[in-house]
Amino acid sequence: MSTLKWAATNADSLLADLDLPPAAYRALLKLRGRSEAGGLISIDQAALGELLRLSRPSVNAALRELELAKLVKKVRNGVYQINPMLAGYACPEDAEVAVKAMSKADRLDSKNYVASYHKAVAAYQDQLAEQRKKRAALAAAKKTAAGRRRGSLHAVG
Repeated sequence: MSTLKWAATNADSLLADLDLPPAAYRALLKLRGRSEAGGLISIDQAALGELLRLSRPSVNAALRELELAKLVKKVRNGVYQINPMLAGYACPEDAEVAVKAMSKADRLDSKNYVASYHKAVAAYQDQLAEQRKKRAALAAAKKTAAGRRRGSLHAVG
């Protein structure tokens, strides 16, 4: 078990305002509990799914929510970075250095943080809706083209 004691932000008060889906909240807690000092964690989606007793698509959706909230960032496959303001550290000086090195856009203590999260979620939902429309239009076009081809076929006798 980790001996990390220091975090730059109280996660509970911050996360209460976000209204994260339960799976995302659970994933964040597991990731925080198993991370190294500074918030780096090596775990793939399948292993995280086993820990949470969730399917891989559910884990993928939870991680997507955490990324939209800027709480977790995917470094590469199987490696994630918890936001430095939520990560655990061995001493308060390490936490302070990590937070000072962050870009303003990734900080969780911004006045507009919760609003920007909800805006990011809405933009993502709009993007998904647009993709669904495109797929539906493509399927309809294929169906129409197939109907035309069938209509132009003549029986040979």
